[in-house]
Formats: sequence, structure tokens, C-alpha cells
Amino acid sequence: MTSTTYAPAPSKTGTRPVALAIIALAMGGFGIGTTEFTMMGLLKEIEQGLNISTPEAGHLISAYALGVVIGAPVLAAVGARLPRKHLALGLMLFFSIANLSSFLAPDYGSMLVSRFAAGLPHGAFFGVAAVIAASLVAPTKRGWAISMVMAGLTVSNVIGVPFATWLGQSYGWRLLFLLVGLIGIITLAMLWKFVPFQKPHADASFRRELGALKRLQVWLAILVGIVGFGGFFATYTYISHTMTSVAGLPAPWLPLVVALYGVGMVAGNIIGGRIADKSVMGTIYWVLPATAVALVAYAVAAHWAWSALVMVFVVGAAGSMLVPALQTRLLDASPDAPSLASSLNHAALNVANALGAFLGGLVIAWGWGYVAPALVGAVLAVLGLGVAAISGAVERRRPLAS
Repeated sequence: MTSTTYAPAPSKTGTRPVALAIIALAMGGFGIGTTEFTMMGLLKEIEQGLNISTPEAGHLISAYALGVVIGAPVLAAVGARLPRKHLALGLMLFFSIANLSSFLAPDYGSMLVSRFAAGLPHGAFFGVAAVIAASLVAPTKRGWAISMVMAGLTVSNVIGVPFATWLGQSYGWRLLFLLVGLIGIITLAMLWKFVPFQKPHADASFRRELGALKRLQVWLAILVGIVGFGGFFATYTYISHTMTSVAGLPAPWLPLVVALYGVGMVAGNIIGGRIADKSVMGTIYWVLPATAVALVAYAVAAHWAWSALVMVFVVGAAGSMLVPALQTRLLDASPDAPSLASSLNHAALNVANALGAFLGGLVIAWGWGYVAPALVGAVLAVLGLGVAAISGAVERRRPLAS
């Protein structure tokens, strides 16, 4: 890996400045996670507010995901020649304006456009944030730094999503977008204040960033994320149905279920960052089969309320352990185009979201029951392990560029 790509910022290398910079980047992730995941809990209110059907409301979530998939590589590549701090500021400004436009959107068509626009900077922001965080610490702590940035996304599931859901249900669903817009503005101030300026790579260009797409290992890492993480989303998408219809939990307990899942994600993200610093591929080889086992155990445990709650936490933790390792793997696989490679991780996770939800819905439609998506997820995790094994075999024959 070239030293110019991850050289620490010369002006701020102390512990406190680095921590403040990472907190600023994580705040952006907190806002992104809040707007992405709260939509699912406010769909009923949005349907009524816009006078649309449930499938049409679901298209608002799909529009956001489509924006992530398209925006992640395009904006990361377009912004390659910009200083990373300026790129992060521009992406967060775009994100804030898009969410505020959702707050003001008068009808379904404009809301659809605004949700697509809000998704565009999602992956690119996380991509450049991961690169900035990795550049501020020693190479042996990159996984930890990336996991701390991602902590904003996971913490949003514990704090931001429940609060925004309560706010939207109590005082109007549009307030979600006003809240997220304000979080974005606060993030802009923090990024400006705490993230150090770094000159762009001397050879950075749109073409150089797109060069990452020519690397087999980049595509294999993306495929690991799509397939391996699909099981996580297959389970999460239908968790409310599983908890109420199978575990027998009353509907008012669902916020506790979501919070437990979120706490598990926070714990898994932190642990995943630590173990990724010891071995990136070793973490992937270990986490994927552990996820498969956890999902099978969840399918069994879901028939009893107490064990279902325990496994909700475990599944959340197991799935999130994979993210820092995948993010680091993409950085390693394309050191000369880090922003694009890193942003592709979030495009992959959104494709995984769609894949998991689709396959989970398919087996439910076949009459296999609400625990079936977890079993599908276990199969996907094993398939992801197979892709990771292929990636490792290719690397043994052709080591990554250094």
C-alpha cells in the first residue's frame, strides 16, 4: 500500500484531535443511519400523509437505496481531485439539502426525487470518511478507526431511529427530515472545525479512481458484501413479523427489539474493528460462518420470547462484525483509488439489503414461515464465505499491490 494514500495528516496527529475528527465523521453516519432506517418505521404515516399505497411508500425506500448504489461510485470518482475534507463537506451539504427538500416536498413525485437525491451522497460520504479516518491513525489501527466512523451508523439504530420514529409518530412524519437536515448542518460545522486538511493525491483523477473497477479483488470483496451481508438484511427486514407472530411478543415491545438489534450492531462493529486490525481476511473467514450459525440459532430460538430477544442481539452483533473488515479489504485491494473502493462497500450493502429482503419475502410467500428468512440468510453467509475463500486463493497466487 502506498504511503501517500494513508499518510497521517501532518497537522493533527495527537490523540484528542484524531478523536474529534473521527467523532465528526461518525456524526455524519449518525444522520445517514437515522434517515435511512427510520423510514421503515414511519411508512404507515407517510402513506396516509401523501395518500399513497403501501407499495408506493416502499418505493421511497427503494429510491433512496438506488441513489446510494448510483451515487457511491459516481460521486467518489468525480470528487477524486478534491481535498478529502472538502469532498466530505460537499457530500454532507448535499445530503442536508436533500433531506430538507424531503421535509418540504408537496407530493409523492417530488418526495420520490428527494429521497433518491438524499441517497446519492450516502456511500461516497462513508467512503471518503473511512479513508480520512484510516489516514489519521497507524496502519495497525485502520480497522478500529473505520469501525469508529461506522459507529455513527450503528448508534443511530439505538438512539436516532427510535427518537425520530417517536417524533414522527407523535408530531408528524415530515419532522424526520427536518431533524436529519439539522444533524447534517451540525455535522458540517464539526467537519469544518475538527477534520484536518489533506492535499489530494498528486495523481488523483476520475480515471484513476475508476481503475479500481478493473481489479478482481475489488469485485470479490463487493460480492462478499452483497451475498454474505444479504442474510443480515433478510432477517432484519421481517424481524417485526417474526417477533410478534412467532415469538409471541406484543407489538409495543418492538422498539425494545429494534434497540437490542442496534446495541448488538454497536458491539459487533467495535469488536469487528479490533479483530480486523489483527487480520482482515481472518476476520472475514471467522465472521461469516459465525453469522450462519447465529442465524440458524435465531430461527430455532425465535419460538420463545426470551431466547428470541437474546438472539436478536447476537444476530445484530454477528452481522456488524463484518463491515470494518470488508471496508478495510476494499482499501487494501485498491490503494490507488481508496475513496471509490471504500464507497463501493456501501453500494454493496444496499444491494445486499434488496437481495435479502427479496429472498426473505420469497420464502415467506412460499409459505415457509417467518423464520425461513433467517435460514436463507445462513445459506447466503455460507455462500459469502465461499466467495471469500476464492478471494484468498487468488491472493495467494497474486498478492495485493503494496
